[in-house]
Amino acid sequence: MAEAQCRSFTKKNCLSSLDGYIQNDNYNSAILIPGDEAELMLTFLAGQDYRLIICSHPVLGEVAYEINDAGGKLLFDSRKNEPDVNYVDFKVETTQQLQIRVQVPESRTAIMHEGCVTVLVGSKS
Repeated sequence: MAEAQCRSFTKKNCLSSLDGYIQNDNYNSAILIPGDEAELMLTFLAGQDYRLIICSHPVLGEVAYEINDAGGKLLFDSRKNEPDVNYVDFKVETTQQLQIRVQVPESRTAIMHEGCVTVLVGSKS
């Protein structure tokens, strides 16, 4: 899959999840395979309401994600919350960088599928 295909996938399958939040300027997407992990540092501004969405191609299975503060402290783990929900809404009290870690599960088959994983951030004041 090319970058253009990931953009198309995101537009068709992910943007509607923002639901009232305004997408930030960053487009964060990658083509991943089973067993892959990706990390991303993003800045969140004090006093804003945010929606963080992890949108992935169904062939990849149940993609898990974590949010950590800059010091590595775990703030959110999708596996410990509602695993079938691909977003989390939150507000930060102080402007800070947060690390988003996305993990694609290992495949149980010999066939290695690749698919897009997109991290979308929307905000509202």
